Amino acid sequence: MEKKLSWKESGIFAVLQIALVLFSSHAGGGFATGNQANTYFVNLGWTGIISAVLSMLLLTLMLREAMIMYNSRGLKSYKELFQTLYAPFDKLEFIFEIFYYVMVVMVVATTISGTASALEEYFSLSYAFTVFLVGVIILALTIFGAGLLRIVGSFMGIGILITSLVIYLVGSFQGEGILNVVRLDFFTNGFNQMPKAIINGFVYAGFQCVQLPAMIACGGILKNKKEVSMSMKISFVINAVALGLSVAMLLSWQGYYTGIEGGTTIPTLTVTKAMGYKWMEIAYAICLVLCLISSGVSITFGFVSRFENIKILSKIKDLKSRRLIISFFVLVASMGLSMAGLTNIIKYGYGYCGYLAIFAIIIPFLTIGVYKNRKYLRDENIDEIGSKIVNFEN
Repeated sequence: MEKKLSWKESGIFAVLQIALVLFSSHAGGGFATGNQANTYFVNLGWTGIISAVLSMLLLTLMLREAMIMYNSRGLKSYKELFQTLYAPFDKLEFIFEIFYYVMVVMVVATTISGTASALEEYFSLSYAFTVFLVGVIILALTIFGAGLLRIVGSFMGIGILITSLVIYLVGSFQGEGILNVVRLDFFTNGFNQMPKAIINGFVYAGFQCVQLPAMIACGGILKNKKEVSMSMKISFVINAVALGLSVAMLLSWQGYYTGIEGGTTIPTLTVTKAMGYKWMEIAYAICLVLCLISSGVSITFGFVSRFENIKILSKIKDLKSRRLIISFFVLVASMGLSMAGLTNIIKYGYGYCGYLAIFAIIIPFLTIGVYKNRKYLRDENIDEIGSKIVNFEN
């Protein structure tokens, strides 16, 4: 069993590392393909950018409370986390279990489908073959645990961040131009789309809650409330800027990619090709594959960490073998679902799960979770840096 670093042993490197793990995990389905951004934000016009930023604020605030609750109490699994959150009401943690099982299969399916679609487009490879290839890569990376995930996720995060920001910044001022699009849409629609933008922000943050198990497993190296808060603040800025810019770029090119057959499946790829910069097309191809594989590994590992120590697998002494078995079943189910296509999974499956997560995860953590964390740290006399507060009056 891997040794988990204690609540007392971390620093700024860990803060940045965890911030980048969330970014690289979110990037795959979140904005690298452009499919999710197109489905949930672009049709909202200029308010889609506001909605994207809101979704990242909700997600990082929720994860902040989850990691504080998990680390400060020394919890061992996301099941114990939700038992703590929902206490004294027994069995409510199964709501998250249902949400998570469904989302794991769908998210891994979208990462496989997205990567397969991109490789098919770039190299004219068989879709079925690329589905199998990506599944094998995710399987191999998953079995090595949280340590590898933190390293791979952080380095991927840096590469993805630099590449995506360059593409989105350049793309936003081409096409119809984001300033022209925002100005025209504001004068035409004003704030009419704002209620829908708020709802979509919650829904998007809702289905991104599938990142929670992997984040708490990796985030055990953050030693106190201050480091968790700092990590999530950094992650919010990175994710909000990147997702917001991806929406801005797609808004600038919406009229173009929606008029091309298959252009909405991976709209960012369609736009990048249209911009005419060969170096950017190559950089995007690398970025996209890294994003999708990183997301698939992160989500699969979160699932594996939940079941790798269950009783039924206890006879298998080798940890990597247990992870291999669990990952295999997840990937087989996901590869089957990936045949349904990227857009259908995101539009229908993600949407319903997002609504469930609003009421089962986001609102509980941002209300009950905040209260319980503050009460626990106060009752235990734990300050912002994780030390016991000395009461000199006693």
